[in-house]
Amino acid sequence: MKIQVQTTVRAPIEKVWSAYTTPADIVKWNAASDDWHTTRAEVDLRVGGAFSSRMEARDGSFGFDFAGTYTRVDVHQRIEYDFGDRTAQVVFTPGAEGVAVSVNFDAEETHSIAQQQQGWQAILDNFARHVENSSQS
Repeated sequence: MKIQVQTTVRAPIEKVWSAYTTPADIVKWNAASDDWHTTRAEVDLRVGGAFSSRMEARDGSFGFDFAGTYTRVDVHQRIEYDFGDRTAQVVFTPGAEGVAVSVNFDAEETHSIAQQQQGWQAILDNFARHVENSSQS
């Protein structure tokens, strides 16, 4: 089953794309809640290139690598990737209100659909706040 999350980022597409694909930015926004953080990120943004984000609980109790391989990269438009036996698609659509960012991903079986949707939406909301706040400075 596919799950979709989306947001609109009030910033130019160049800024949105850069923040989504640059490791220095990813470590600032890639967390679903304040008790988690991303300690490092690696991005080889090309078809066949790998990515990895180390996600850890701030108290050190748990961590994991969210990693995969890019299968499609259309600059300023779309990113697709495989992670494990799952896939995801990220679509960037500029409009009058900003850039709509939509993420569609394969659900996993450990957590409920609602939990997965809430977690990925929280990360995407953090992303939008990060870009908008850094655009104002």
